[in-house]
Parts: sequence; C-alpha cells; structure tokens
Amino acid sequence: MPRNAQPHGDAPSTTMTIREPVRIAALGDLHCTRSSAGKFQALFAQISESADMVLLAGDLTETGQPEEARILARELSALRIPGAAVLGNHDWESGHHEEVSHILSETGLNMLDGEACEISGIGIAGVKGFCGGFGTAALGQWGEPTIKQFVHEAVNEALKLEASLARLRSKRQVVLLHYSPVRDTVEGEPLEIYPFVGSSRLEEPISRFAVSFVVHGHAHRGRHEGRTKNNVPVYNVSLPLLTRVFPGRPPFLVLEVAVDA
Repeated sequence: MPRNAQPHGDAPSTTMTIREPVRIAALGDLHCTRSSAGKFQALFAQISESADMVLLAGDLTETGQPEEARILARELSALRIPGAAVLGNHDWESGHHEEVSHILSETGLNMLDGEACEISGIGIAGVKGFCGGFGTAALGQWGEPTIKQFVHEAVNEALKLEASLARLRSKRQVVLLHYSPVRDTVEGEPLEIYPFVGSSRLEEPISRFAVSFVVHGHAHRGRHEGRTKNNVPVYNVSLPLLTRVFPGRPPFLVLEVAVDA
C-alpha cells in the first residue's frame, strides 16, 4: 500500500488537517490503432466517474503515428477529469513522438518528459524511462561505443526524472513512468527480456524524494505490485496486466492520496 495512499474502497483515515483523499486512476499500454475509434470512450467515461485525476503510463498508440494519436484524442473527449501522461516506446516507433505528444496535449493532458505538474495538490513527476536491467545485472557503461550510448540513455532518463522531482514543491508526490524502476513488477516476463523492460537507475532518484508511489506500464506479463529498496510502492498498470489480474473489473487502478488541507 502506498505511503499516504490507499487502494480505492478502503476507508481513509481522517484528522482535522486532512480533506477528502484525491482519487487517482492509472493505466497504461492502450496501444490505440487506426481501428480503435469508439474503443476507449466508455472506459474514459468510467474513469471520470471513479477518480479525480488520471495518469496514463505510455504506449498510448500502437506505432506512434499522428493518425493514431488523433483517434485517441477523440476518445479522450469522454474524459472529464484532469490528467497527466508520458509516452512509451511504441509512441516513439515512427519518429513522430513530438507530434503525438502535441496532439494529446491539446486534449488537456499534461504531457510529461522530464517536466512536472501539480493536480489537486499532488505533484506529478514524469518521464518515459528506459531499459538496461536491474541491480547487479544492470548493463554497465563500458565497452563498445554503442553500449555506452545505450547506457547513457538510461542514465539520462534517470537524470530527467530527478530534475522533474526537484521542480515539485507539493507535499504529496507521485512518479509516472513507462519503464519499470524495479524488478518486482516485471517478474513474469521472460528472463531474457528483463534488461529491456526497465532500469534500476530510475529507482535512484525516487529514493531521494518523498514519493508516495510510482506507476508504470510496459511489462504486460509482469506483476501488479512491487516496492523500491526504501519501500515506495510501485504499481504496474499495463492495461493487459490489469485485465488479467482483475478479471471482470474495469482495467484501471484507483489509488487514494490524502492531501493536507
């Protein structure tokens, strides 16, 4: 369970200095295609009824084509609450990631790539993240120039996340990623692809700030929940995973964060 957060449905603790908790819906890996028109409107309408804000954890489109982003933008018209999003690797596939981000930002979403925003008193730091592996198995920055460039990308994403967190002045902070910062939530994926579903370098800046919880996507066959080394909850909110883990329930997670009045 997140520090200062509770899964939706649990009775929140109350004091004289706490107002109603903010309900945060989170999901990722929508993989919107050219044939997805009408597929997500009911989902976004349900999210609007269930939460006060939404976090979208990347792979919003299937191949990163502007046409896919425009279709998703029309689906987002059913969303009646504010939100933030990051792009995923699929959104970068066609080299139009900046246009994809711009199209989605015009719906009112805060598109984050090292930036930060505040919604309902909660600070949100967001980056795509990158791969590279976890712990002692993480790829090191030595050897061929191509390997060094690969590791540099992972380090750069971690630095962007640190800069994003440093910009926040909110008492309650959450982190929005596409790639996982911990091994826990990718367990279930084939061992061979662990280096490509996340990076523990992303965990380092999280440990230096008062983060309530982290959400990410990407690992469709991973685990729903894990923890960083200093016990920050991490949630894998990939839509395929949530559909599998919670059959018969809407494929999004709702967490509640108490915000000081």
